[in-house]
Amino acid sequence: MKYSIPRFTLLSCLLAVVLAVLTLASPLALAEPKPIVIKFSHVVAPDAPKGKAAAYFKSLAEDRTKGRVVVEIYPNSQLYKDKEEMEALQLGAVQMLAPSLAKFGPLGVKEFEIFDLPYIFPSKDVLRAVTEGPIGRALLKKLEPKGIIGLSYWDNGFKIMSANRPLRTPEDFRGLKMRIQSSKVIDAQFRALGALPQVMAFSEVYQALLTGVVDGTENPPSNMLTQKMEEVQKFATISNHGYLGYAVIVNRKFWSGLPDDIRETLEDAMIETTRYANAIAQSENDVALEAIKASGMVEIYTLTPADLVVWRKALLPVHHEMEGRVGKELLDSFYAEAAKFGFKN
Repeated sequence: MKYSIPRFTLLSCLLAVVLAVLTLASPLALAEPKPIVIKFSHVVAPDAPKGKAAAYFKSLAEDRTKGRVVVEIYPNSQLYKDKEEMEALQLGAVQMLAPSLAKFGPLGVKEFEIFDLPYIFPSKDVLRAVTEGPIGRALLKKLEPKGIIGLSYWDNGFKIMSANRPLRTPEDFRGLKMRIQSSKVIDAQFRALGALPQVMAFSEVYQALLTGVVDGTENPPSNMLTQKMEEVQKFATISNHGYLGYAVIVNRKFWSGLPDDIRETLEDAMIETTRYANAIAQSENDVALEAIKASGMVEIYTLTPADLVVWRKALLPVHHEMEGRVGKELLDSFYAEAAKFGFKN
């Protein structure tokens, strides 16, 4: 005998099921979507200029997206060291980095090593014209085939030399083991001075200086102070020979996949953060240099105008030597920007 369920009974059952689902639904199930997490990894201390800029970006991003974005910052190589972080970004293990410009050479975008050339920037005006103009934008575009989008350039500052013996003339570098980033240009710079460059992760430098694995290094004063290098270096020379800057970069797939409104909000936050980062870089280095002097642990020497002539004569040939690596056309474009401000190389 065929049995059929009355229509009203079937409808009642369906209605009961719907009501049960709505009744049992937890507040969590009805809550807003999970926030978008940006893991921002870097290798310096939180109180270094880059560390402060990263924290500034986090504050702006989270506030302006009203919590739809959460920025997790991992300083001091907590997640990855110098050589590891770029691969981590490409794989999507982290979403944002701010590596020094020297880091792109091993990635195959060797043009960025032009920023490492000694005395390539005769003034801050020339530097800003490059990083904020078409030259800087064109360089960032070269990262896209690597799965990376470049958002901005952040200053750290100009570098000083340090070692456990005075460095007043180019001859004083002979035979010294100097820690460097992985950059063919910086390698050539120290070889021009007769030193022995040693590629080493930033997180390992303090211990290497302490134990004598290397004799010296180059850094902006803020990096030297925040890594406590004044404890393991007896002498420093204010040479301002090289620029240390960063490119803020993101994983291309991650960035392109963001909702348009979120991406635009983060881009605006990055513009404001860049103004902040570049504004504090010089003051942070000035304060750090005074703190290093006040420690009494490091003897500071400032190059005289006569010294500077000698140093430039020793180091400017590196420009010609590296012309084939960074590109003659690009090098000429840097010279052209300097010429607009009355400087000649």
